[in-house]
Amino acid sequence: MSWLSAARDGGGSSHQLSWALQAAMEAEAAATTDCSGHGRVYLDSVAGEDGRPGCECNGCFHGPDCSRRTLNCTADAESADQMFMEPYWMRHAAESAVVVSGWHRLSYFATDGEYQSVELERHIRRLHRAVGNAVADDKHIVFGTGSMKLINALVHALSPDDGTISSPGMVVATAPYYAPYRTQTMMFDGREYKWEGTTEAWAANASSSHPSNSSTFIEFVTSPNNPDFLLRKPVLGGRVIADHAYYWPHFTPIPSPADEDVMLFSASKLSGHAGSRFGWALVRDEKVALRAKEYIEESSLGESRDTQLRMLSIIKVILANLHGKEDMFAFAHEEMSTRWTRFNTVVSGSRRISVQKISPQFCTYLNRTREPTPAFAWVKCERKQDQDCYDALLKANIISWSGVDGEASARYTRVSLVKARDDFDVLLERLTDFVNDEKKQSAPTSSIRLPSDQLIQQ
Repeated sequence: MSWLSAARDGGGSSHQLSWALQAAMEAEAAATTDCSGHGRVYLDSVAGEDGRPGCECNGCFHGPDCSRRTLNCTADAESADQMFMEPYWMRHAAESAVVVSGWHRLSYFATDGEYQSVELERHIRRLHRAVGNAVADDKHIVFGTGSMKLINALVHALSPDDGTISSPGMVVATAPYYAPYRTQTMMFDGREYKWEGTTEAWAANASSSHPSNSSTFIEFVTSPNNPDFLLRKPVLGGRVIADHAYYWPHFTPIPSPADEDVMLFSASKLSGHAGSRFGWALVRDEKVALRAKEYIEESSLGESRDTQLRMLSIIKVILANLHGKEDMFAFAHEEMSTRWTRFNTVVSGSRRISVQKISPQFCTYLNRTREPTPAFAWVKCERKQDQDCYDALLKANIISWSGVDGEASARYTRVSLVKARDDFDVLLERLTDFVNDEKKQSAPTSSIRLPSDQLIQQ
């Protein structure tokens, strides 16, 4: 019998809720409020005149109950907000719910005077071991506010720490890359490191008069890559930060466990819980891990204990359902497979745009060869006049993420496929309009003149 079952049945009688009852009732009331299937009510949604929180509508829907559709609205396909996971977590509301007392973790500290939950660390290791996407048992774990905070924490941790700035770390990435690698490095402007551009530039300029000792490079390697979703390897060597945020079975085949010295993961890409702001790094070297932890502790005294508790609950649900009927990865893989197929079906009718080709690969988690199911479509504009692909789609009422932000050609733009079902449906509507307009423009004009009586019949 589990401790929870024992608590429920202790003394031979059913345990009655006391202080948790009101919180549970409020959470249930919000969760069950009808928003026409096109929105949600949250406990902190803006309250109406009756004091009750109101509906927050999905894109292109409005009204008190989100029942009104905005005509010809713009498809927002820019962000990686994984709202497509929402139906799964609604089905698993009971197992994943967390109710805490007002005195939960009042202290700065968690278990044994640490900032990190020991139990959450243990479950993260279990998850990687069960999924087979990363070797975690010989690594130290560093928590962060999503992977975003860990980006610069790890750059700092891998930079020279001898007190001199004679040879600062040279931070690089292969284009197209995730823009915050550059923007964070330049924003924090540390004396021990600096942004040095793309790996292509250094590889092509090996005889440069600039220092090129591979040990001075700190190279971000994103695999699968954001935005084009190709599996990547280091180009220059040196110290590598392997960003594996999307290296989960619902987005990509898992050919083998990743085992780099420094690896990044994020709850937002694992389970869709972007709002919880939780990520972690697996770090082989204890000294590097301690420097990264010091960075986190100096900037925020660790990550929210409330968030750590919630993510512990989420990971427990994932582990409990692996390879079963309610496997989260199976649910997400099926949804992304459907979306990728539908998107490609529409794009296949166009000569104006194309999307990336990714080869099938054997997946150890699914135990079969499978097609990729990327979170993004890496769209290329093929016509000469469409030099700015972001702008070309924007004119078709589709908001994307320009490849220029990752130092790729302006002929590329990233289209997100992971938002809510409503957002994806609107994206396909706008994309279909785009393709149909292209066909109309390229259709030959007939020069045959019909007799007037036939014109009337026509």
